[in-house]
Amino acid sequence: MPQTADDLDAVAVRTWCSLALDALGREREAIDAINVYPVADGDTGTNLYLTAESAAAAVEAVFAAHETGTSAPSTADAVRAMAHGALIGARGNSGTILAQLLRGMAGVLAEEPAGRAGPERLRLALTRAAASAREAVAHPVEGTVLTVATAAAEAAGHTEAGAGAGAVARAAYEGARIALEATPGQLAVLGRAGVVDAGGRGLVAVLGALVEAVSGRAPERPATGPTAPPAPAPFAAAGGDCPAADDPEGGPAFEVIYLLEAGDEAVERLRARLDVLGDSLVVVGGDGLWNVHVHVDDAGAAVEAGVEAGRPYRIRITHFAADRLHARPEPAQRAVVVVVPGDGLGGLCAEAGATTVLARPGEPPASGELVDAIRRAHAREVVLLPNDADLRHTAAAAAEQARAEGIRVALIPTRAAVQGIAALAVHEADRSFDEDVVAMTAAAGATRYAELAVAERQSWTMAGICQAGDILGLIDGDVAVIGQDVPETARSVLDRMLAAGGELVTLVLGEDIPDALAATLEEHVREGYLAVDTVVYRGGHQCAPLLIGVE
Repeated sequence: MPQTADDLDAVAVRTWCSLALDALGREREAIDAINVYPVADGDTGTNLYLTAESAAAAVEAVFAAHETGTSAPSTADAVRAMAHGALIGARGNSGTILAQLLRGMAGVLAEEPAGRAGPERLRLALTRAAASAREAVAHPVEGTVLTVATAAAEAAGHTEAGAGAGAVARAAYEGARIALEATPGQLAVLGRAGVVDAGGRGLVAVLGALVEAVSGRAPERPATGPTAPPAPAPFAAAGGDCPAADDPEGGPAFEVIYLLEAGDEAVERLRARLDVLGDSLVVVGGDGLWNVHVHVDDAGAAVEAGVEAGRPYRIRITHFAADRLHARPEPAQRAVVVVVPGDGLGGLCAEAGATTVLARPGEPPASGELVDAIRRAHAREVVLLPNDADLRHTAAAAAEQARAEGIRVALIPTRAAVQGIAALAVHEADRSFDEDVVAMTAAAGATRYAELAVAERQSWTMAGICQAGDILGLIDGDVAVIGQDVPETARSVLDRMLAAGGELVTLVLGEDIPDALAATLEEHVREGYLAVDTVVYRGGHQCAPLLIGVE
């Protein structure tokens, strides 16, 4: 029997885990049946059950360790074990989010100095749980378990000052239940299927168990609403491979999950990289141990990103889109894959028909990302433009892997984005592959490149000693000019480059560079160099304030 002390101590945590496991076991099949988002693979109930099972087992292990001693486990011991067990046993998108919800609660409950968490501590725990779960999801979507968790926290926060922990838990449960009933109106795929969110329904079951564990009395279940099974016809109409709310036909092919030992900074870089590779990204955990969940087309690239961040293990890869992959249209004859240093150039290259890979400042793409882009191009022949000398080995490895998959790949060793722009400008898919590669290679090779950068510290350079904050003009990768401001340095760089001749100047402006600088440099070229044209592009957020190309 659950205790009736109207607070939360170690015994109540143990009871909560046991009751939650029982509740999810009863509802597992019903929750699986309404699982249509983010992927209609019918396993949300099972994943929630397995996650709760791992949490409950960890708490039982703590109690077992204290059986031979003279003291019982503390509340902090129990909630930390619960959170750790959920983290290492989390399954699927829903289980990973549940693990973060429990971790958020544990972080607050473990800080209770009295050893028994009362109503105020429970309110804070529910609030922290909802916030931390949202932070763990790369792109939160309303109408999901995140919405239900937020509603539960808000309802708990609105309870009267004198309310006990049982009343707080009951308010959270009722708030979650009401929010769950509203999810079909918030998420289109749920509305079309005529069901509530599966993960949210699981959370309602977990909160119902919390009510019973704290107050000793289970909440009454409504005869209709979120606990009622869905009508079979609407669910069937939702389709079996619905990976996104409004796109039932598309979406990544694999679910990748692994535990990861890594530091906070490495995990932040990993989040950014996986966000580019796929969707449904959830990274939960902390203190050096994380659970990573993502949906991708290139499972290898997702695992490789984990290897670069730290030590991944317990790797699970699920292929849930085989039918959709087999139904893909015939590949195009030829495509171009371009690495770009800014979103502005990404849009420019995409308009020209290229598949782009964004190189984030200080974080070049891995070979798996390049292979993924080659696959996304979906062509028999691919021209790869790395646009960075430091990417030559990475690009070569990606090209070899793609060739092993039967794709004909030509790697043009472009060293800068302006060389890639020049190569893309002469690309013609109608001519033979070899002729196209030769023309693109010649255009890239005929383009001298430069960029402006800001010196981070005092240093020796080919142009002399620079100080922190100086503007550096790099030509073909070497520092050629040291200046005090961007316009002055840019003019000096242009003069040095045009002294050897040229017919076309390409300027790519960084995010913080005003259009007035482009006008100033265009005038400088026009007045000093006859028959030399200038084109200007916006590079968006990129590492260099200004990129320059001369052909």
